[in-house]
Amino acid sequence: MVFTNWHRIRPLVPGNFWGLARGNRRHGARRRRRRVAPAVCRKRARTLGSRGAFPSPARLPELIPFPGVGGATVQQAGTVPALVGQWVSRTPEAEAVADARTGASLTYAELWRRSGRFAGELAAAGVGRGDVVGVTVPRSPELVVAVLGILRAGAAYLPVDPQAPPGRVATILGDAGARVVAGPPAANLPSLPVPDAGGGPAAPEVELTGEDVAYVCSTSGSTGTPKGVLVPHRAVRRLATGARFCTLGPGDRVANTANPAFDATTFELWNTLGNGATVVVLPTVAELPPPEWARLARDARVSAAFLTTSLFHAAAREHPAAFGFLDTLVVGGEQLDLGAVREVLAHGAPGRLVNGYGPTETTTFATFFDCTPESLAGLDRIPIGFALQETTLAVVGEDGEPVAAGETGELLVGGAGVALGYLGRPDLTAERFVSDETGAPSYRTGDLVRELPGGALELVGRRDRQVKLRGYRIELEEIEKAAAAVDGVAAVFVEKVGDGPSAWLAGFVLPAAGGGPGPAELSAALGRVLPAYMVPARWIVLDEVPLGATGKADRAALLASLDRPPGSPVAPPGPAAGSAAGVLGRPSGEPPRSSGEPAGDVLERAWREVLGVTGTPADANFLDLGGNSILAMQVASRVRSGLGIVLEPADVLLAESFGELATRVRELQHP
Repeated sequence: MVFTNWHRIRPLVPGNFWGLARGNRRHGARRRRRRVAPAVCRKRARTLGSRGAFPSPARLPELIPFPGVGGATVQQAGTVPALVGQWVSRTPEAEAVADARTGASLTYAELWRRSGRFAGELAAAGVGRGDVVGVTVPRSPELVVAVLGILRAGAAYLPVDPQAPPGRVATILGDAGARVVAGPPAANLPSLPVPDAGGGPAAPEVELTGEDVAYVCSTSGSTGTPKGVLVPHRAVRRLATGARFCTLGPGDRVANTANPAFDATTFELWNTLGNGATVVVLPTVAELPPPEWARLARDARVSAAFLTTSLFHAAAREHPAAFGFLDTLVVGGEQLDLGAVREVLAHGAPGRLVNGYGPTETTTFATFFDCTPESLAGLDRIPIGFALQETTLAVVGEDGEPVAAGETGELLVGGAGVALGYLGRPDLTAERFVSDETGAPSYRTGDLVRELPGGALELVGRRDRQVKLRGYRIELEEIEKAAAAVDGVAAVFVEKVGDGPSAWLAGFVLPAAGGGPGPAELSAALGRVLPAYMVPARWIVLDEVPLGATGKADRAALLASLDRPPGSPVAPPGPAAGSAAGVLGRPSGEPPRSSGEPAGDVLERAWREVLGVTGTPADANFLDLGGNSILAMQVASRVRSGLGIVLEPADVLLAESFGELATRVRELQHP
């Protein structure tokens, strides 16, 4: 723990970020700092963090060459290719990437050769330092080849969610000025397939610095459009080097289960390859029952993994001993449930169970907390913990002044992990990224925290309307603005209901005077521009907007209009009508009755209890009722427990209707 002067912290205004600003192709631009606007902290602030925030430059060689492994690329120290390249030189025949699903694998030398060839192909296509390359390759060894090749070409990679609507993908890639896409075509951009092991052009010679952008990560934006976070190489190096929260080295094998567009992939790939370990591509815990996932991961000799908080909670309820074989399990994305953690600790805990916290703007993780019976003693809430290496933390009040220990304030994160800013958004960058009089950057997280007696930080809430839903960061204003753009909508409000895996989004819409879209039409319109997890599970049509004392919309009154009975499940209710003649379902609203078939009873009960609905019409769709991968795990688990059959979460998600799922259950019961 250190104390640092944070005098006169000022807004940080970015320059062109190596040509990533639209229409700017100059290289080497320095960030400009504007010495105006009120200070965030006007006096000496108490900062919690790690000693030696930045390593001495004298400790690092100026350049690190990697001869004899295919490709003549020379990379400057402190970049991602430098992290990987050192292990290409040391352990060229060690396994770098393995796919537990297919058996495919790459050694470090093979990864270097293939990524070098891809870098050469990108260079031949005109891609170079300062460019952005979209990535549509799914989770696989080819994804690793693609992103490393992009970095070796001097460009930044921008992974897109494979399930995002085409319109949103086009917006994200267009705003970033992406010149080409690695993988399947998208947004009418030229695409390059990831090369195989054959010959090809040599990797270009590119000198990079730690301030070059390594990747662009798209996050939800309060302005109505997603914003791209510019993450430099030095921030990735800081995450991967000397990581206190997850110590890795040769022989370790790290699960790769995250959506490529989710910044947990940064940890899964670069903490692994930057320390000589092996990336193991696996299905997600949502794709397989936890016991089967654990068996597959154990057979693949996985030693470390990351899970979103919601997936961890679901797995802990179903199979708390599933993670006992791991040396380290890192969990993050939302508030970690104390009961779920204690359940796992009591039933075969991993070697380390770590609660990780960090906004995308601070490169995946900023703090960590080791969860042990001793560290949790006397707590009623799990802290987000202590600073990572090369990270500083400060807690300030509404007036920008530092708060005393135990008082609530906004968390500011500084150090080598802080991103460069937002792509093409100097106004928002100046608002959220600030610097002190020495020029050291810090990010205003918007998260409210307080320091506990032992020095750990506890997350209390938010300063704004940003929410977390199943690990995804969502700006509710982005949904509201997208809905307000639909014809016939006069006003719209969106709120998160509940917490944990059962949380959902409720939308409240006031139609225009001439009439507006119905709930189905509104959801369909949003589904064309927003990812599925951002489309409200239920819409309430308003006759008028309730107003509070200030004249603004009374959001508490809106939530009260949901009419949830006390003690009822916090999940969206089912549809108001349906038909189930001759199938396992029945019209919504009717009391449960026996179908005369054990499979029907078990499936109906699981469906109703998990989704919180009162009926099971044959044409009801799981996703339309607010279902998601985590709730699908719960339905599958209850059916397996009740019938002794192996119903996969994928069966629940892919079924077009309850009736189709019922047919699948019968097929499994009577093959």
